[in-house]
Amino acid sequence: MAPHNELIDNRRKNRITHPYLNLLEFATRERTFLIIIGIAFIMAAFATLNWHFAMWLGFTFASYSAVANDSIQSLGTFIESNKKRKWYILWLFTGLILIVTISFSYFYFKGDVTYQRLLDDQGNTAYPHPETFSFFQIIAPIVLLILTRLRMPVSTTFLLLSVFSASAEGITSIVSKSISGYLISFILSFVIWYAGYDLIRKYFKKRKAHVAWPIIQWAVSGALWSVWLMQDGANIAVFLPRKLEFYQFIIFTGTIFLGLGLLFYLRGDKIQEIVSEKVRISDVRAATLVDFTYVLLLIYKLLDSTVPLSTTWVFLGVIGGREIAVNIARNKKGMKHKRKALGQIGRDLLYATIGLIISVALASGANPLIRKEIMDFLSSLTDFSAFSWLAWWLPVYLR
Repeated sequence: MAPHNELIDNRRKNRITHPYLNLLEFATRERTFLIIIGIAFIMAAFATLNWHFAMWLGFTFASYSAVANDSIQSLGTFIESNKKRKWYILWLFTGLILIVTISFSYFYFKGDVTYQRLLDDQGNTAYPHPETFSFFQIIAPIVLLILTRLRMPVSTTFLLLSVFSASAEGITSIVSKSISGYLISFILSFVIWYAGYDLIRKYFKKRKAHVAWPIIQWAVSGALWSVWLMQDGANIAVFLPRKLEFYQFIIFTGTIFLGLGLLFYLRGDKIQEIVSEKVRISDVRAATLVDFTYVLLLIYKLLDSTVPLSTTWVFLGVIGGREIAVNIARNKKGMKHKRKALGQIGRDLLYATIGLIISVALASGANPLIRKEIMDFLSSLTDFSAFSWLAWWLPVYLR
């Protein structure tokens, strides 16, 4: 056995027999990131003493963490299929769309940059701007940064909006709309890729992409990025007043613009690997088709109602349906590739569910009313389960 391979085997054995070595290795590798996170938590604790500082600190964290975690769905395929292009070209293109999209909402809705996701025509909101910020509200985007670093595609809508929800009803409305979005996107994506697999394979694999494809992809990706901002811009703006002054609008837009530049400089950062591992997603035509399916679903959900939606769950449905369809339609023998696809989909869903649980926990910590509603709900489930078990067991016992 070669010395290099022997060294790798020894490392694997050490990780199995000494799990703490994984933590030490992770801490060493991510030392700078962990220091930044530690400082961020300390700043969040002090920020609760000053309303203005808390508002702008929470917004600053959210402006990068929301875009970074959701980049796999809004910009992931765009980044993956444009690896050879300069990062600042991609940044300026998406940055211009960002400015135009947010500016339209600000001027058309008279200070509202969220396309009425947080504030309706009558001025009502399910996510009121707090008079005082709690520690749980400020750390929500910091937790999101940690999950992003761990390559976990969680819902920024659940994680950031839930801590501002006035009641559990605001959370359940998001959950129900997001689950329906996942199911619709999974089925639609599966049908498109399974029914058209032979045609897609014929033109995608055996023919070089036409020069028009990159232009089409940039147009579709630009539309997707704009619609994503209309849906998920609320996750960032939730820290700020529901109607922004002009100087606040400039800071809001400028901060996201700079954070977007950092994201492109890092080429999507760690979480981009979720897109990179998918089958032939770097092909500009495959990336365009994925984005086109996704943007159609987002537009439908955008027009369906103003209730915020987890775009993460919709995107996971799109790529999940595609992966299953492609692996079923392929004539490849064996079950290894199918099991791999199911494993990837299951892992992504597990991470998204973990994000939902963390979101509810943070919301419970931030709002006593939500905590009471959730505890009452869990209590009713427990009582129902106990009653159901008794109703089943008693006749059996009496028999």
